[in-house]
Amino acid sequence: MKILVCVSKTPDTTSKIAFKDSNTKFDDAGVQWIINPYDEWYSLVRAIELKEKDASVVIHLVTVGDASADAVIRKALALGGDESYRINADSNDSFYIAAQIAEIAKQGAYDLVFTGKETIDYNGSAVGGMIAELIDAPYISLATKFELNGSTATVTREIEGGEEVNEVNLPVVVSCQKGVAEQRIPNMRGIMAARSKPLHVQEPVTVDALTNVVSYELPPAKAGVKLVDADNVAELVRLLHEEAKAI
Repeated sequence: MKILVCVSKTPDTTSKIAFKDSNTKFDDAGVQWIINPYDEWYSLVRAIELKEKDASVVIHLVTVGDASADAVIRKALALGGDESYRINADSNDSFYIAAQIAEIAKQGAYDLVFTGKETIDYNGSAVGGMIAELIDAPYISLATKFELNGSTATVTREIEGGEEVNEVNLPVVVSCQKGVAEQRIPNMRGIMAARSKPLHVQEPVTVDALTNVVSYELPPAKAGVKLVDADNVAELVRLLHEEAKAI
């Protein structure tokens, strides 16, 4: 069985976020890049777990990005990927990214495509569904549990107010979130092995981006905390009503 795991480069959550060129571009000066946690902790690790149960499973990684993404995808190889593909393009358009990944998925005839539920920088949750459409495969989102029995997958996904259990025949595209697997840390053996694992760089196919970023802005600064004496209930009610607009 062949599994394709989609990996994205995202800023570390401790990075200071700033913009440049009149707030039209993200300022990546000094930013520490990491594997998108939903891709690393859940979709990639679940693929590795499937391989540990069945040695015939092959795990390929794919990312869309420039050369700065190489270190991130090497870490993913160190965790347990067998080989990887980097599409040499820099885009924040979901359709463009999905189209590039779909091309790899078609060429490789993968049985299973895993994505994280979203990236922590754009929070779009759009790429997985687009890939599924482009390769004409079923799509199940927000998976919290994934089990495989032969060519049939049982996927538990989060829905409003509860959970839903789905059964689907491969091939399928699944976006993963917390619950599917537990975070792992690369060991020294994996780090050393990753240096020699194939990282194929391919030029992008011709696709028109459907969106572009007009501008960025930071959220408004948080106001100071107001402390209300426990005996002054009237003042608490007034603040909640007039300022917080909570009641």
